[in-house]
Amino acid sequence: MKKLTLLLLAFLTLSPLLAQDVNKKILNWYNGAKYGMNTDLAYAKLLAGKKSEPVIVAVIDSGVDIEHEDLQGSIWVNEDEIPGNGIDDDNNGYIDDINGWNYLGNKDGENINDVRLELARIYAKMKLTYEGKKHGDLTPEQQEKFAYYKEIEDIIQSERTYAQKELDDLSYTTKMISEGHEKMVEKFDENYTMDQLKSVKDDAELGEAASNLITFEKIGLGYHDYQEFIKYYKDILDFNYNPDIDPRAEVIGDDVSDLSDLDYGNNDVEGPDAGHGTHCAGIIAATRNNGIGNDGVADNVKIMSLRAVPNGDEWDKDIALAIRYVIDNGAKVINMSFGKAYSMYPEMVMEAFQYAEEKGVLLVHGAGNEAQDNDESSNFPSSKYEGMEEKFSNWIEVGASTRYKKAKIKKGYLIRDGLAADFSNYGNEMVDVFAPGLEIYSCTPNNTYDIYDGTSMAAPMVAGLAALIKSYYSNLTMFEIRDIIFESIQIIDRMTPLPGDPGQAASFDDLCLQAGIVNAYNAILLAENKQ
Repeated sequence: MKKLTLLLLAFLTLSPLLAQDVNKKILNWYNGAKYGMNTDLAYAKLLAGKKSEPVIVAVIDSGVDIEHEDLQGSIWVNEDEIPGNGIDDDNNGYIDDINGWNYLGNKDGENINDVRLELARIYAKMKLTYEGKKHGDLTPEQQEKFAYYKEIEDIIQSERTYAQKELDDLSYTTKMISEGHEKMVEKFDENYTMDQLKSVKDDAELGEAASNLITFEKIGLGYHDYQEFIKYYKDILDFNYNPDIDPRAEVIGDDVSDLSDLDYGNNDVEGPDAGHGTHCAGIIAATRNNGIGNDGVADNVKIMSLRAVPNGDEWDKDIALAIRYVIDNGAKVINMSFGKAYSMYPEMVMEAFQYAEEKGVLLVHGAGNEAQDNDESSNFPSSKYEGMEEKFSNWIEVGASTRYKKAKIKKGYLIRDGLAADFSNYGNEMVDVFAPGLEIYSCTPNNTYDIYDGTSMAAPMVAGLAALIKSYYSNLTMFEIRDIIFESIQIIDRMTPLPGDPGQAASFDDLCLQAGIVNAYNAILLAENKQ
Protein backbone atom coordinates (compact mmCIF):
# COMPACT_ATOMS: atom_id res chain seq x y z
CA MET A 1 0.00 0.00 0.00
CA LYS A 2 2.91 2.36 0.65
CA LYS A 3 4.09 1.99 -2.94
CA LEU A 4 0.56 2.64 -4.19
CA THR A 5 0.33 5.78 -2.09
CA LEU A 6 3.60 7.09 -3.50
CA LEU A 7 2.46 6.39 -7.03
CA LEU A 8 -0.87 8.08 -6.40
CA LEU A 9 0.95 11.19 -5.22
CA ALA A 10 3.19 11.05 -8.28
CA PHE A 11 0.15 10.69 -10.52
CA LEU A 12 -1.44 13.77 -9.00
CA THR A 13 1.84 15.67 -9.36
CA LEU A 14 2.30 14.89 -13.02
CA SER A 15 -1.34 15.18 -14.05
CA PRO A 16 -3.77 18.07 -14.35
CA LEU A 17 -5.91 18.71 -11.30
CA LEU A 18 -9.70 18.57 -11.54
CA ALA A 19 -10.98 21.03 -14.12
CA GLN A 20 -12.64 23.88 -12.28
CA ASP A 21 -12.75 27.65 -11.95
CA VAL A 22 -9.18 28.57 -11.08
CA ASN A 23 -8.44 30.00 -7.64
CA LYS A 24 -7.45 33.66 -8.00
CA LYS A 25 -4.41 32.96 -5.83
CA ILE A 26 -3.23 30.46 -8.45
CA LEU A 27 -4.09 32.38 -11.62
CA ASN A 28 -0.86 33.86 -13.04
CA TRP A 29 0.89 33.65 -9.65
CA TYR A 30 4.13 32.88 -11.46
CA ASN A 31 4.09 36.36 -13.03
CA GLY A 32 3.59 38.05 -9.66
CA ALA A 33 5.62 39.11 -6.66
CA LYS A 34 7.05 37.21 -3.67
CA TYR A 35 8.14 33.86 -5.16
CA GLY A 36 6.77 34.47 -8.61
CA MET A 37 9.05 35.93 -11.27
CA ASN A 38 7.88 39.57 -10.95
CA THR A 39 7.10 39.53 -14.67
CA ASP A 40 4.13 41.86 -14.35
CA LEU A 41 6.25 44.39 -12.49
CA ALA A 42 8.89 44.24 -15.22
CA TYR A 43 6.30 45.08 -17.86
CA ALA A 44 4.78 47.89 -15.79
CA LYS A 45 7.97 49.56 -14.55
CA LEU A 46 10.66 48.74 -17.08
CA LEU A 47 9.14 47.80 -20.44
CA ALA A 48 6.19 50.17 -20.76
CA GLY A 49 6.41 52.07 -24.05
CA LYS A 50 9.40 50.09 -25.32
CA LYS A 51 9.39 48.39 -28.72
CA SER A 52 10.08 44.70 -29.14
CA GLU A 53 10.88 42.30 -31.95
CA PRO A 54 9.35 38.83 -32.37
CA VAL A 55 11.46 35.92 -31.17
CA ILE A 56 10.94 32.32 -32.30
CA VAL A 57 10.72 29.82 -29.45
CA ALA A 58 10.70 26.14 -30.35
CA VAL A 59 8.62 23.81 -28.17
CA ILE A 60 9.80 20.24 -28.62
CA ASP A 61 7.03 18.31 -26.94
CA SER A 62 3.88 16.21 -27.40
CA GLY A 63 2.40 18.73 -29.85
CA VAL A 64 0.75 22.15 -29.61
CA ASP A 65 -2.84 23.14 -30.34
CA ILE A 66 -1.95 25.93 -32.76
CA GLU A 67 -5.62 26.98 -33.03
CA HIS A 68 -5.99 27.67 -29.31
CA GLU A 69 -7.75 30.98 -28.64
CA ASP A 70 -5.06 32.23 -26.27
CA LEU A 71 -2.19 31.48 -28.66
CA GLN A 72 -3.54 33.28 -31.71
CA GLY A 73 -0.92 35.55 -33.22
CA SER A 74 1.81 33.66 -31.37
CA ILE A 75 2.30 30.68 -33.70
CA TRP A 76 5.28 30.54 -36.05
CA VAL A 77 4.48 30.36 -39.75
CA ASN A 78 7.02 29.21 -42.32
CA GLU A 79 6.67 31.98 -44.88
CA ASP A 80 8.86 30.10 -47.36
CA GLU A 81 6.44 27.18 -47.61
CA ILE A 82 3.19 27.18 -49.61
CA PRO A 83 0.47 25.42 -47.56
CA GLY A 84 -0.99 22.20 -48.88
CA ASN A 85 0.76 21.96 -52.24
CA GLY A 86 2.67 18.79 -51.35
CA ILE A 87 5.97 20.38 -52.36
CA ASP A 88 9.05 21.13 -50.28
CA ASP A 89 9.09 24.77 -51.39
CA ASP A 90 11.99 25.86 -49.16
CA ASN A 91 14.05 22.73 -49.91
CA ASN A 92 14.66 21.94 -46.24
CA GLY A 93 13.63 18.29 -46.54
CA TYR A 94 10.18 18.77 -45.00
CA ILE A 95 7.03 19.02 -47.12
CA ASP A 96 4.40 21.58 -46.06
CA ASP A 97 6.08 22.28 -42.72
CA ILE A 98 3.97 25.37 -42.11
CA ASN A 99 4.16 25.52 -38.29
CA GLY A 100 6.87 22.97 -37.51
CA TRP A 101 7.03 19.20 -37.86
CA ASN A 102 5.68 15.97 -36.38
CA TYR A 103 8.34 13.27 -36.03
CA LEU A 104 5.87 10.77 -34.54
CA GLY A 105 3.96 10.01 -37.70
CA ASN A 106 4.22 8.87 -41.30
CA LYS A 107 3.64 10.47 -44.68
CA ASP A 108 0.05 9.17 -44.76
CA GLY A 109 -0.84 11.22 -41.69
CA GLU A 110 -0.86 8.31 -39.22
CA ASN A 111 0.55 9.07 -35.76
CA ILE A 112 1.93 7.08 -32.85
CA ASN A 113 1.58 8.08 -29.21
CA ASP A 114 1.78 5.15 -26.73
CA VAL A 115 5.28 3.66 -26.98
CA ARG A 116 7.98 1.78 -25.10
CA LEU A 117 10.42 3.33 -22.68
CA GLU A 118 14.03 3.47 -23.82
CA LEU A 119 14.97 0.70 -21.39
CA ALA A 120 12.53 -1.67 -23.09
CA ARG A 121 13.93 -0.71 -26.50
CA ILE A 122 17.48 -1.39 -25.33
CA TYR A 123 16.39 -4.74 -23.92
CA ALA A 124 14.56 -5.72 -27.12
CA LYS A 125 17.66 -4.92 -29.18
CA MET A 126 19.97 -6.90 -26.87
CA LYS A 127 17.49 -9.78 -26.73
CA LEU A 128 18.21 -10.54 -30.38
CA THR A 129 21.79 -11.40 -29.38
CA TYR A 130 21.54 -12.73 -25.84
CA GLU A 131 18.22 -14.55 -25.48
CA GLY A 132 18.83 -18.15 -24.48
CA LYS A 133 22.56 -17.61 -24.00
CA LYS A 134 24.45 -18.65 -20.89
CA HIS A 135 27.28 -16.79 -19.23
CA GLY A 136 29.82 -19.50 -19.96
CA ASP A 137 29.06 -19.47 -23.69
CA LEU A 138 30.26 -15.91 -24.12
CA THR A 139 33.53 -14.06 -24.54
CA PRO A 140 34.68 -11.80 -21.66
CA GLU A 141 33.46 -8.74 -23.56
CA GLN A 142 30.11 -10.36 -24.26
CA GLN A 143 29.79 -11.45 -20.63
CA GLU A 144 29.84 -7.83 -19.49
CA LYS A 145 27.08 -6.91 -21.92
CA PHE A 146 25.17 -10.06 -20.99
CA ALA A 147 25.25 -9.04 -17.32
CA TYR A 148 23.73 -5.68 -18.27
CA TYR A 149 21.13 -7.47 -20.38
CA LYS A 150 20.09 -9.61 -17.40
CA GLU A 151 20.05 -6.55 -15.15
CA ILE A 152 17.59 -4.65 -17.32
CA GLU A 153 15.57 -7.83 -17.86
CA ASP A 154 15.07 -7.97 -14.08
CA ILE A 155 14.01 -4.30 -14.00
CA ILE A 156 11.45 -4.81 -16.75
CA GLN A 157 10.03 -7.95 -15.18
CA SER A 158 9.85 -6.26 -11.78
CA GLU A 159 7.92 -3.30 -13.19
CA ARG A 160 5.52 -5.57 -15.05
CA THR A 161 4.92 -7.73 -11.99
CA TYR A 162 4.29 -4.66 -9.85
CA ALA A 163 1.85 -3.15 -12.36
CA GLN A 164 -0.13 -6.36 -12.69
CA LYS A 165 -0.34 -6.73 -8.90
CA GLU A 166 -1.63 -3.18 -8.50
CA LEU A 167 -4.26 -3.73 -11.18
CA ASP A 168 -5.35 -6.93 -9.45
CA ASP A 169 -5.45 -5.20 -6.04
CA LEU A 170 -7.48 -2.32 -7.46
CA SER A 171 -9.93 -4.48 -9.41
CA TYR A 172 -12.67 -4.20 -6.76
CA THR A 173 -12.25 -0.41 -6.46
CA THR A 174 -12.24 -0.06 -10.24
CA LYS A 175 -15.47 -2.05 -10.49
CA MET A 176 -17.07 -0.02 -7.68
CA ILE A 177 -16.18 3.36 -9.23
CA SER A 178 -17.24 2.28 -12.72
CA GLU A 179 -20.61 1.03 -11.52
CA GLY A 180 -21.13 4.20 -9.45
CA HIS A 181 -20.27 6.35 -12.47
CA GLU A 182 -22.80 4.52 -14.62
CA LYS A 183 -25.51 5.17 -12.03
CA MET A 184 -24.71 8.88 -11.90
CA VAL A 185 -24.70 9.19 -15.68
CA GLU A 186 -28.10 7.53 -15.76
CA LYS A 187 -29.40 9.82 -12.99
CA PHE A 188 -27.85 13.06 -14.27
CA ASP A 189 -25.56 13.01 -17.32
CA GLU A 190 -21.91 12.46 -18.22
CA ASN A 191 -20.90 15.82 -16.71
CA TYR A 192 -22.43 15.43 -13.26
CA THR A 193 -21.09 17.77 -10.58
CA MET A 194 -19.98 17.49 -6.98
CA ASP A 195 -23.18 19.24 -5.89
CA GLN A 196 -25.25 16.64 -7.71
CA LEU A 197 -23.31 13.85 -6.02
CA LYS A 198 -23.98 15.45 -2.64
CA SER A 199 -27.67 15.81 -3.45
CA VAL A 200 -28.11 12.01 -3.62
CA LYS A 201 -25.70 11.15 -0.81
CA ASP A 202 -28.59 10.05 1.45
CA ASP A 203 -30.54 8.32 -1.32
CA ALA A 204 -31.21 4.66 -0.49
CA GLU A 205 -30.29 3.47 -3.97
CA LEU A 206 -27.60 5.95 -5.00
CA GLY A 207 -26.11 7.07 -1.68
CA GLU A 208 -23.30 4.54 -1.38
CA ALA A 209 -22.16 5.09 -4.97
CA ALA A 210 -22.30 8.86 -4.52
CA SER A 211 -20.30 8.73 -1.28
CA ASN A 212 -17.61 6.62 -2.92
CA LEU A 213 -17.31 9.01 -5.86
CA ILE A 214 -17.22 12.03 -3.52
CA THR A 215 -14.33 10.47 -1.58
CA PHE A 216 -12.30 10.08 -4.74
CA GLU A 217 -13.24 13.52 -6.05
CA LYS A 218 -11.82 15.05 -2.87
CA ILE A 219 -8.36 13.66 -3.64
CA GLY A 220 -8.54 14.74 -7.26
CA LEU A 221 -9.63 11.41 -8.71
CA GLY A 222 -12.99 11.77 -10.36
CA TYR A 223 -14.13 8.90 -12.54
CA HIS A 224 -12.19 10.01 -15.62
CA ASP A 225 -9.10 10.84 -13.53
CA TYR A 226 -9.28 7.38 -11.94
CA GLN A 227 -9.44 5.79 -15.37
CA GLU A 228 -6.24 7.65 -16.24
CA PHE A 229 -4.73 6.38 -13.00
CA ILE A 230 -5.56 2.80 -13.99
CA LYS A 231 -4.33 3.49 -17.50
CA TYR A 232 -0.93 4.26 -15.98
CA TYR A 233 -0.58 0.63 -14.91
CA LYS A 234 -2.01 -0.72 -18.13
CA ASP A 235 0.44 1.38 -20.13
CA ILE A 236 3.30 -0.22 -18.19
CA LEU A 237 2.11 -3.64 -19.31
CA ASP A 238 0.89 -2.79 -22.79
CA PHE A 239 3.48 -0.22 -23.86
CA ASN A 240 6.12 1.26 -21.55
CA TYR A 241 7.72 -1.96 -20.26
CA ASN A 242 6.59 -4.21 -23.09
CA PRO A 243 9.67 -5.17 -25.13
CA ASP A 244 7.57 -7.17 -27.59
CA ILE A 245 5.76 -4.25 -29.23
CA ASP A 246 7.17 -1.67 -31.62
CA PRO A 247 4.55 0.83 -32.83
CA ARG A 248 7.21 2.90 -34.55
CA ALA A 249 8.28 0.03 -36.76
CA GLU A 250 4.67 -0.66 -37.70
CA VAL A 251 3.62 2.92 -38.45
CA ILE A 252 6.81 4.77 -39.37
CA GLY A 253 9.33 2.09 -40.31
CA ASP A 254 12.48 4.19 -40.29
CA ASP A 255 15.92 3.26 -38.98
CA VAL A 256 16.15 4.98 -35.58
CA SER A 257 19.95 4.67 -35.62
CA ASP A 258 20.31 6.56 -38.91
CA LEU A 259 19.95 10.35 -38.95
CA SER A 260 20.05 10.35 -42.74
CA ASP A 261 16.84 8.28 -42.90
CA LEU A 262 14.52 11.31 -43.08
CA ASP A 263 11.59 10.03 -45.11
CA TYR A 264 9.03 10.06 -42.31
CA GLY A 265 6.88 12.42 -40.29
CA ASN A 266 4.14 14.86 -41.29
CA ASN A 267 2.99 18.42 -40.60
CA ASP A 268 0.41 17.55 -37.92
CA VAL A 269 2.13 19.55 -35.18
CA GLU A 270 -0.70 18.98 -32.70
CA GLY A 271 -1.10 15.20 -32.85
CA PRO A 272 -3.50 13.11 -30.76
CA ASP A 273 -2.42 14.23 -27.27
CA ALA A 274 -1.18 17.82 -27.18
CA GLY A 275 -2.06 18.68 -23.58
CA HIS A 276 1.49 18.83 -22.29
CA GLY A 277 2.95 20.77 -25.20
CA THR A 278 0.05 23.23 -25.35
CA HIS A 279 0.40 23.91 -21.63
CA CYS A 280 4.11 24.68 -22.08
CA ALA A 281 3.38 26.91 -25.07
CA GLY A 282 0.78 28.80 -23.04
CA ILE A 283 3.25 29.50 -20.25
CA ILE A 284 5.62 31.03 -22.78
CA ALA A 285 3.24 32.81 -25.10
CA ALA A 286 -0.44 32.99 -24.01
CA THR A 287 -1.76 36.45 -24.89
CA ARG A 288 -1.27 38.82 -21.99
CA ASN A 289 -4.08 40.85 -20.43
CA ASN A 290 -6.82 39.69 -22.80
CA GLY A 291 -9.17 38.59 -20.03
CA ILE A 292 -9.09 34.90 -20.87
CA GLY A 293 -6.93 32.05 -19.67
CA ASN A 294 -3.47 32.85 -18.38
CA ASP A 295 -0.84 35.44 -19.23
CA GLY A 296 2.28 34.16 -20.96
CA VAL A 297 5.69 35.30 -19.80
CA ALA A 298 6.68 36.79 -23.17
CA ASP A 299 4.50 39.16 -25.19
CA ASN A 300 6.11 38.98 -28.63
CA VAL A 301 7.10 35.42 -29.49
CA LYS A 302 6.29 32.88 -32.18
CA ILE A 303 5.88 29.28 -31.05
CA MET A 304 7.35 26.66 -33.37
CA SER A 305 5.90 23.22 -32.59
CA LEU A 306 7.98 20.07 -32.96
CA ARG A 307 6.07 16.93 -32.01
CA ALA A 308 8.70 14.47 -30.80
CA VAL A 309 7.63 13.43 -27.28
CA PRO A 310 5.18 10.50 -27.09
CA ASN A 311 3.51 8.81 -24.12
CA GLY A 312 6.69 6.96 -23.28
CA ASP A 313 10.31 7.88 -23.97
CA GLU A 314 11.30 10.06 -26.90
CA TRP A 315 13.72 8.74 -29.53
CA ASP A 316 17.19 10.28 -29.68
CA LYS A 317 16.94 10.53 -33.46
CA ASP A 318 13.77 12.65 -33.32
CA ILE A 319 15.23 15.00 -30.74
CA ALA A 320 18.47 15.42 -32.71
CA LEU A 321 16.58 16.17 -35.93
CA ALA A 322 14.15 18.51 -34.18
CA ILE A 323 17.03 20.50 -32.65
CA ARG A 324 18.63 20.95 -36.05
CA TYR A 325 15.31 21.82 -37.69
CA VAL A 326 14.44 24.62 -35.28
CA ILE A 327 17.92 26.14 -35.43
CA ASP A 328 17.91 26.14 -39.23
CA ASN A 329 14.47 27.78 -39.19
CA GLY A 330 15.38 30.67 -36.92
CA ALA A 331 14.56 29.65 -33.35
CA LYS A 332 16.56 31.48 -30.69
CA VAL A 333 15.25 29.52 -27.68
CA ILE A 334 14.36 25.83 -27.43
CA ASN A 335 12.13 24.56 -24.64
CA MET A 336 12.73 20.92 -23.71
CA SER A 337 10.23 19.69 -21.12
CA PHE A 338 11.04 16.00 -21.51
CA GLY A 339 13.58 13.49 -20.29
CA LYS A 340 14.46 9.87 -19.65
CA ALA A 341 16.82 7.76 -17.58
CA TYR A 342 18.44 5.90 -20.50
CA SER A 343 19.67 6.97 -23.93
CA MET A 344 20.44 4.53 -26.74
CA TYR A 345 22.14 6.99 -29.10
CA PRO A 346 23.38 9.86 -26.90
CA GLU A 347 25.99 10.96 -29.43
CA MET A 348 23.21 11.96 -31.86
CA VAL A 349 21.70 14.37 -29.37
CA MET A 350 25.04 15.62 -28.09
CA GLU A 351 26.12 16.58 -31.62
CA ALA A 352 22.82 18.42 -32.15
CA PHE A 353 23.41 20.36 -28.94
CA GLN A 354 26.91 21.20 -30.13
CA TYR A 355 25.32 22.59 -33.29
CA ALA A 356 22.99 24.71 -31.14
CA GLU A 357 25.97 25.99 -29.18
CA GLU A 358 27.80 26.89 -32.38
CA LYS A 359 24.75 28.79 -33.63
CA GLY A 360 24.18 30.59 -30.31
CA VAL A 361 20.76 29.07 -29.61
CA LEU A 362 19.66 28.72 -25.97
CA LEU A 363 18.57 25.31 -24.66
CA VAL A 364 16.21 25.24 -21.66
CA HIS A 365 15.52 21.86 -20.06
CA GLY A 366 13.31 20.68 -17.20
CA ALA A 367 15.33 18.83 -14.57
CA GLY A 368 12.75 16.05 -14.05
CA ASN A 369 10.16 15.02 -11.48
CA GLU A 370 11.70 12.08 -9.63
CA ALA A 371 12.87 14.05 -6.56
CA GLN A 372 16.37 12.81 -7.32
CA ASP A 373 19.81 14.35 -7.19
CA ASN A 374 20.82 14.83 -10.83
CA ASP A 375 24.44 15.13 -9.73
CA GLU A 376 24.25 11.45 -8.84
CA SER A 377 21.69 10.04 -11.32
CA SER A 378 21.41 9.70 -15.06
CA ASN A 379 19.05 12.13 -16.75
CA PHE A 380 18.83 12.60 -20.51
CA PRO A 381 19.14 14.87 -22.36
CA SER A 382 21.99 16.37 -20.42
CA SER A 383 24.12 19.50 -20.37
CA LYS A 384 27.19 17.31 -20.07
CA TYR A 385 27.79 14.00 -21.84
CA GLU A 386 30.49 11.40 -21.39
CA GLY A 387 33.78 12.73 -22.69
CA MET A 388 32.88 16.40 -22.20
CA GLU A 389 35.05 18.42 -19.83
CA GLU A 390 32.58 21.30 -19.47
CA LYS A 391 28.82 21.64 -19.67
CA PHE A 392 27.25 23.23 -22.72
CA SER A 393 27.53 27.00 -22.43
CA ASN A 394 24.08 27.57 -23.97
CA TRP A 395 22.12 25.42 -21.49
CA ILE A 396 19.81 26.18 -18.55
CA GLU A 397 18.63 23.26 -16.39
CA VAL A 398 15.53 24.13 -14.38
CA GLY A 399 14.05 22.78 -11.14
CA ALA A 400 10.53 23.56 -9.92
CA SER A 401 9.69 26.06 -7.18
CA THR A 402 6.35 26.93 -5.55
CA ARG A 403 4.44 29.96 -4.25
CA TYR A 404 4.75 28.76 -0.65
CA LYS A 405 7.20 30.36 1.73
CA LYS A 406 7.08 27.50 4.20
CA ALA A 407 6.14 23.84 4.05
CA LYS A 408 3.44 22.26 6.17
CA ILE A 409 4.47 18.97 7.75
CA LYS A 410 2.18 16.95 10.01
CA LYS A 411 3.29 13.80 11.81
CA GLY A 412 6.20 13.45 9.40
CA TYR A 413 4.03 13.82 6.28
CA LEU A 414 4.30 16.70 3.87
CA ILE A 415 0.92 18.43 3.72
CA ARG A 416 2.10 21.38 1.59
CA ASP A 417 5.33 21.82 -0.34
CA GLY A 418 8.01 24.24 0.70
CA LEU A 419 9.70 26.62 -1.73
CA ALA A 420 11.20 23.71 -3.64
CA ALA A 421 8.51 21.47 -5.12
CA ASP A 422 8.60 18.07 -3.46
CA PHE A 423 8.76 16.25 -6.81
CA SER A 424 11.55 18.33 -8.34
CA ASN A 425 14.95 16.94 -9.24
CA TYR A 426 17.86 18.99 -7.95
CA GLY A 427 21.66 19.16 -7.87
CA ASN A 428 24.05 22.02 -7.19
CA GLU A 429 26.14 21.06 -10.21
CA MET A 430 23.68 19.78 -12.81
CA VAL A 431 20.64 21.95 -12.01
CA ASP A 432 21.17 25.66 -12.65
CA VAL A 433 18.10 27.47 -11.35
CA PHE A 434 14.58 26.99 -10.02
CA ALA A 435 11.43 28.54 -11.48
CA PRO A 436 7.69 28.28 -10.73
CA GLY A 437 6.44 24.75 -11.43
CA LEU A 438 3.62 24.00 -8.96
CA GLU A 439 -0.05 24.89 -9.55
CA ILE A 440 0.52 26.40 -12.97
CA TYR A 441 -2.63 27.38 -14.87
CA SER A 442 -2.21 27.45 -18.63
CA CYS A 443 -3.64 26.49 -22.01
CA THR A 444 -4.80 22.98 -22.88
CA PRO A 445 -6.28 21.81 -26.21
CA ASN A 446 -9.65 22.90 -27.60
CA ASN A 447 -9.66 26.32 -25.91
CA THR A 448 -9.50 24.87 -22.40
CA TYR A 449 -7.19 25.62 -19.47
CA ASP A 450 -5.91 23.53 -16.60
CA ILE A 451 -3.50 23.35 -13.69
CA TYR A 452 -0.37 21.24 -14.15
CA ASP A 453 2.64 20.63 -11.90
CA GLY A 454 6.18 19.72 -12.93
CA THR A 455 9.61 20.88 -13.97
CA SER A 456 7.95 20.69 -17.41
CA MET A 457 6.18 23.89 -16.35
CA ALA A 458 9.29 25.46 -14.83
CA ALA A 459 11.36 25.15 -18.02
CA PRO A 460 9.00 27.25 -20.20
CA MET A 461 9.03 29.93 -17.49
CA VAL A 462 12.74 30.34 -18.18
CA ALA A 463 12.38 29.88 -21.93
CA GLY A 464 9.74 32.62 -21.90
CA LEU A 465 11.97 34.91 -19.86
CA ALA A 466 14.90 34.38 -22.23
CA ALA A 467 12.65 35.18 -25.20
CA LEU A 468 11.29 38.26 -23.41
CA ILE A 469 14.81 39.63 -22.89
CA LYS A 470 15.82 38.87 -26.49
CA SER A 471 12.64 40.51 -27.78
CA TYR A 472 13.31 43.85 -26.10
CA TYR A 473 17.12 43.75 -26.22
CA SER A 474 17.81 42.11 -29.58
CA ASN A 475 21.49 43.09 -29.58
CA LEU A 476 22.18 40.69 -26.70
CA THR A 477 23.39 37.21 -27.58
CA MET A 478 21.69 34.19 -26.06
CA PHE A 479 24.91 33.50 -24.14
CA GLU A 480 24.67 36.99 -22.61
CA ILE A 481 21.00 36.43 -21.85
CA ARG A 482 21.82 33.18 -20.10
CA ASP A 483 24.34 35.04 -17.95
CA ILE A 484 21.80 37.77 -17.21
CA ILE A 485 19.24 35.21 -16.04
CA PHE A 486 21.84 33.67 -13.74
CA GLU A 487 23.12 36.98 -12.40
CA SER A 488 19.62 38.28 -11.66
CA ILE A 489 18.37 35.33 -9.63
CA GLN A 490 16.27 35.99 -6.54
CA ILE A 491 18.64 34.45 -4.03
CA ILE A 492 16.82 32.23 -1.53
CA ASP A 493 18.52 32.11 1.86
CA ARG A 494 15.89 30.09 3.71
CA MET A 495 15.71 26.33 4.15
CA THR A 496 13.17 24.12 2.41
CA PRO A 497 12.36 20.40 2.70
CA LEU A 498 14.59 18.32 0.45
CA PRO A 499 12.46 17.12 -2.48
CA GLY A 500 11.33 13.57 -1.81
CA ASP A 501 12.50 13.67 1.82
CA PRO A 502 10.49 16.22 3.84
CA GLY A 503 12.29 15.23 7.04
CA GLN A 504 15.55 16.66 5.71
CA ALA A 505 16.09 20.40 5.23
CA ALA A 506 18.07 21.83 2.33
CA SER A 507 19.21 25.25 1.20
CA PHE A 508 18.81 26.40 -2.38
CA ASP A 509 22.58 26.44 -2.53
CA ASP A 510 22.33 22.65 -2.11
CA LEU A 511 19.60 22.36 -4.73
CA CYS A 512 20.94 24.36 -7.66
CA LEU A 513 24.06 26.07 -8.93
CA GLN A 514 22.65 29.60 -8.75
CA ALA A 515 20.97 29.14 -5.34
CA GLY A 516 17.66 30.73 -6.20
CA ILE A 517 14.62 31.43 -8.37
CA VAL A 518 14.56 33.25 -11.71
CA ASN A 519 13.31 36.84 -11.57
CA ALA A 520 12.09 38.70 -14.65
CA TYR A 521 12.21 42.17 -13.08
CA ASN A 522 15.82 41.73 -11.99
CA ALA A 523 16.74 40.27 -15.37
CA ILE A 524 15.17 43.10 -17.40
CA LEU A 525 16.78 45.68 -15.11
CA LEU A 526 20.17 44.07 -15.65
CA ALA A 527 19.62 43.82 -19.42
CA GLU A 528 18.71 47.52 -19.48
CA ASN A 529 21.90 48.40 -17.61
CA LYS A 530 24.00 46.47 -20.13
CA GLN A 531 22.82 48.67 -23.02
